Amino acid sequence: MIHLPELISDLGLILAAAGITTLLFKKIRQPLVLGYILAGLLVGPHVDFFPSVADLESITIWAEIGVIFLLFSLGLEFSFKKLVKVGGSSSITAIVEAVFMLSVGFLAGKLMGWETMDSIFLGGLLSVSSTTIIIRAFDELGVKHKKFAGLVFGVLIIEDLVAILMLVLLTTLAVSRQFAGADMLISILKLAFFLVLWFIGGIFLVPSFLKATKKLMNDETMLIVSIALCLLMVILAVQVGFSPALGAFIMGSILAETTQAERIEHLTKSVKDLFAAIFFVSVGMLIDPRVLVDYAGPIVIITFVTVFGKFISSSLGALLSGQPLKTSIQAGLSLSQIGEFSFIIATLGLTLKVTSEFLYPIAVAVSAITTFTTPYLIKHSEYIYTQIERLLPKKWIAGMNRYSTSTAGITTLSDWKVFLRAYTFSVIVHSVILFALVLLGSRILQPFIAKNLIDGQYGTIVSLLLTLMVMIPFLWALALRRIERKAYSNLWLNKKYTRGPLVALESLRVGLAVFFVGFLIFQFYNTWISVGVAVALIILVMTIFSRRLQAFYTRLETRFLHNLNAREEQKKQPEILPWDSHLVELHISPESKLVGKTLMELAIREKYGVNIAMIERGKIIIPTPGRDERLYPHDKILVIGTDDQIALVQSLFEGQEDEVEDVAFPKKDMTLQKVVINKQSPVYGYSIRNSKIRDITQGLVVGIERKGERILNPDSDLVFEDDDIVWIVGNTKKIPDLLKKA
Repeated sequence: MIHLPELISDLGLILAAAGITTLLFKKIRQPLVLGYILAGLLVGPHVDFFPSVADLESITIWAEIGVIFLLFSLGLEFSFKKLVKVGGSSSITAIVEAVFMLSVGFLAGKLMGWETMDSIFLGGLLSVSSTTIIIRAFDELGVKHKKFAGLVFGVLIIEDLVAILMLVLLTTLAVSRQFAGADMLISILKLAFFLVLWFIGGIFLVPSFLKATKKLMNDETMLIVSIALCLLMVILAVQVGFSPALGAFIMGSILAETTQAERIEHLTKSVKDLFAAIFFVSVGMLIDPRVLVDYAGPIVIITFVTVFGKFISSSLGALLSGQPLKTSIQAGLSLSQIGEFSFIIATLGLTLKVTSEFLYPIAVAVSAITTFTTPYLIKHSEYIYTQIERLLPKKWIAGMNRYSTSTAGITTLSDWKVFLRAYTFSVIVHSVILFALVLLGSRILQPFIAKNLIDGQYGTIVSLLLTLMVMIPFLWALALRRIERKAYSNLWLNKKYTRGPLVALESLRVGLAVFFVGFLIFQFYNTWISVGVAVALIILVMTIFSRRLQAFYTRLETRFLHNLNAREEQKKQPEILPWDSHLVELHISPESKLVGKTLMELAIREKYGVNIAMIERGKIIIPTPGRDERLYPHDKILVIGTDDQIALVQSLFEGQEDEVEDVAFPKKDMTLQKVVINKQSPVYGYSIRNSKIRDITQGLVVGIERKGERILNPDSDLVFEDDDIVWIVGNTKKIPDLLKKA
C-alpha cells in the first residue's frame, strides 16, 4: 500500500477546510481572513468534531513561508517613494496613534495583572491597523474617492514601517530580556543602517538587472526570478540577525520602485494567496476555544481599548497635523481595528516563548470583532461627525477650522531648510555606503585574497588599496561635492552671519571623510603613521582627479535616480490640489453612457463641477484633454473635485446597474435562430431595413435561404418573401414574437 506523507495529507485537509469556509464567507460577504481562522480552528488540535492536522511542526514551516510571501506582497504595495510622498499629515497621525496605542496597550495589560512582556507585546499588536480589512471596506462602501481615504492610506504606509521596526525591537527585547537603552539604540541604528544600505544597493542593482533581462523575461521566468530575489533577501536578512519577514518586506519595497512592479504583483498574487491562506489557517489552529471563554473579560476590554483608543489617537493626530475635524474623525473611525501584522507580532511572541499562550487567541478574537465593526464605523462616520460637531462648543469648532486653514498654507521652505535637508541626506547615505565598504573590505575581501590569491603582508596591502579605490568616489562626494548650490550661494552671499555655520558644516564633511579613511586603515594596520600617509594620498588623489571623480560619481548617481524614478516617469500625473478638491482616478466602464462621447457633449464640468485633468489610455497619456476628446472603454480618468462632486459622477463613469437600459438582456439569451416567413408574418413584404428587426428585437439577419439559394449577409434592401428561411442572431425571447405571428 502506498504511504502518503503526513505533510501532504495535512496540507490537503487545510486547503479543503479553507476552501469551504472561503465559499461560505464569500456568500455571507465577510472577510476571508476570518474564514481562514475558522478553518484553522476546526482542523486544529482543540476541536474534536473534525479531522485534525497530524504534524503541527510541518504546518508551522508552511506558515512561516506564508508570512514571508505576505510581507513580500505588502512590500510591493509599500514603496519607499510612497513613504517620502506621504506628507506630514499622515506621518503625524501614524506616529501619534502608534505611541498612544503602545502606551495604552501596555497600561491595559498591567492593569489586568499581566506580565511585563505580555503587556509590551499587547501594546505592539494594538499599534498597527489592518491594511487588508480597510481596503476591502473602502471598496465595498465606495469611499476610496473621499478625502479622508487618502489620509488613511498614508497612515497605513507609515504603520507598515512602524510594524517592521516593532518586529526588530520586540525581537531584541525578547532575546535580551531587559530594557537596556543601549541595546535598543544599537538595534535601531543597525536597522537604519541596513535599511539604507539595502535600499541603495537594491535600487541600483535590481532595476538594472530587470531592464537588462527584459527581453528574456516571460511570465514564468519573471515569477521565478521575483521569488528568488525575495528568498535571497530573506537569507541575507537572517544572516545579519533580522527576521525573514523583514527581508521579504525590503525586497518587495525595492521591486515596488521598478517598472515591473504591477506585473510582479500580478504574477506573485496566487503564490501569496496560497501561502497566506495557510498562515491564517495556522493562526486559527493555535486558538483554544476554552481560552476564549476563560478570557472573555479581557477580550471585551481590549476590544473597547482598540476601537476607542485608535479612534481618539488617530483623530487627535490628524487634527494636530492640520486636517479638518470631519476628515480627522472619518480617518480615526477607519483605523479602529487590528489585523495581519498583529497576528505576526503575536506569533513572534509565541515563537520566542516570551509571551503567555493566552495572548495569541485574545489577539485573534479582538481582530475578528474589530473586523466586523470596521465597515459599520466607516459607513456611519459622517453621522458620528455630525453628532460630535453638535456637542462641541462653537468656539472649539472655529478654532480648529482656523488652525486647519493656517497649516494648509505653510508650503514654503527657507534656504536653510533646503540646504540642511540635502546636507543630512548626503551625509547619511554616503556614511552608510562607506561604512559598508570598510566592512566588506576588511571582513570579506581581505580574508578571500589571503586564502585564495596572496597571503601575508602583500595580500593585506592589495586588499587595502582595492577597498580605497572603491571608496574614493564616495569620499569625494561626502567631502567635496557641492550640495544645493543655489541655497548655499544665497546663504553665503546674502547673510554674512551664516558663513560660520556653513564653514563648520563643510569642515564636518571633510572630517567624516578623514574618519572613514582612518577607520579603514585601523582595520588593517594599527599605526598612526600609516593613517597619516593614507589620508595625504587620498587628499592628493581627490584633488588631482576631481573632475574624473565627479564624472564617475555623476554617472552612478544618474543611474540610481533613473532606476528610482523610472516607474514614476512612465506614469506621470499632474499634482493639482486647491481648496477642498482632490484628485481621484476613475475608470470608464464599457457599460457607461459616457463611452464614445466628446467632453463637449458631456459637459461634465458644467453639470457636476468636476474637471478632467488627464486621460490615460493604455500607454497613452493625455494631459488636460481638449473639448473634442472622446472617452473610450477602460480609459482611466483623473478628475479633480470635492467628495460630493465626485460621488455624483462616479456612477456615470462606472456604469452602474440603474444606468443600463431596459433593452439590456443576459448574454445567454443571444443565440442563432432559424425562422420561416409566411404571408401572415408581420415582416412579410417588408425590407430588412423597414422591418426594424435590429431596433425592436436586438436581432441581426445573417442569412436567408430562398428557393434553394443561400444568401449570406443579405443587403438591407432585400424584401422578405413567402417561405423564406431566415437566420437571425438576436434575443431568443423577442425574435419569435415578431416573426412567428400568424
